[in-house]
Amino acid sequence: MARLVMKFGGTSVANIDRIRNVARHVKREVAAGYKVAVVVSAMSGKTNELVGWCKDASALYDTREYDAVVASGEQVTSGLLAIALQEVGIDARSWQGWQIPISTDDAHGTARILDIDGEKLGAAVDGGEVAVIAGFQGVHLPTGRLTTLGRGGSDTSAVAVAAALKAERCDIYTDVDGVYTTDPRVVPKARRLDRIAFEEMLEMASLGAKVLQVRSVELAMVHNVRTFVRSSLVDPDAPEMGEVEKAGTLICDEEEIVASQMESQVVTGIAFSKDEAQVSIRRVADKPGIAAAVFGPLAESHINVDMIVQNVSADGYTDITFTVPTADFERAKAVIEKARDSIAFQSLEGASDVTKVSVIGIGMRSHAGVAAQAFEALAGKGINIRAITTSEIKISFLIDAAYTELAVRTLHSLYGLDS
Repeated sequence: MARLVMKFGGTSVANIDRIRNVARHVKREVAAGYKVAVVVSAMSGKTNELVGWCKDASALYDTREYDAVVASGEQVTSGLLAIALQEVGIDARSWQGWQIPISTDDAHGTARILDIDGEKLGAAVDGGEVAVIAGFQGVHLPTGRLTTLGRGGSDTSAVAVAAALKAERCDIYTDVDGVYTTDPRVVPKARRLDRIAFEEMLEMASLGAKVLQVRSVELAMVHNVRTFVRSSLVDPDAPEMGEVEKAGTLICDEEEIVASQMESQVVTGIAFSKDEAQVSIRRVADKPGIAAAVFGPLAESHINVDMIVQNVSADGYTDITFTVPTADFERAKAVIEKARDSIAFQSLEGASDVTKVSVIGIGMRSHAGVAAQAFEALAGKGINIRAITTSEIKISFLIDAAYTELAVRTLHSLYGLDS
């Protein structure tokens, strides 16, 4: 029978009762004949507590010891779930990242996975044992030091394990029952999607949707790991829980999505991010080297730049506008101000009360006029667009934050996502 990887987030394992509920989900899949590996996060709130302890101990803590501390949350959960599974008659054991091993680089706190040896793990699950793996962690083999993958890293762990095991699917269990056309808290008519292509999910995750970590979607796309987002809070024995797509959203290759569905649905979803700040540099000389003078120092300061707009040159001068994460707003302005002599700008302006709203859909590749419809609809609601960027399957607008919900609702209705 095929191998299956199941991942449970912090809210799914928040207490012993929920861990017992997770055990029931796992037992259902074992009974269905799957060879199962489970990846778990720390209990809800535990990682924040552990991070807080590190900061209390020292403002300039050793990141290697930080990893040793914060990874303990997943270690506790993996052990508790293994005990709960044994209690319901399932052969199970816990695994830590170094035991597999999950090999990473040495960027403690934000490590990236280099390789996973799936041989021992595969032999264990094929032998009928459920492997309960502590997510979020790995090991830097040259030093033997434990590493962590950054917040949300358990999603990445799960997809990587699924790729190493050549699993049929990677099921990501959360406190929501799938991926929606937009945030249901903003648009009550938002619909759960049965399927979504990797590229679309990657755009949605990077543009504000909080369902999956971006790195996990990238990994799933590269290794073609079919990923299923579903809720752990539903009764494990409910009839629909045994049927893919009736219980959540399948993230898969574009070719798996029925052609007729792609043709009829131009736009798949509307994402938005309030973690945006706008920086505008006025009257910059329009000549070679200026862009490098602006964005070089920002890159050296590890400030991520997103949307970039340059106005048409007038009288030999131009304006450059770009966005950065809100947390980097003041630092970005300071970096540009420091480079004033090399950039030679007249004035520096900025705003942190902005939101990026994005329209996403693989159907946009073969349909014209999608952007024009959005421009007209937003203008009709009196919403001014500060900046625009596009890709083959995405259009993003930067607008005043006060109009966020109105813009999202307007675009959601415009593209027929309400029904």
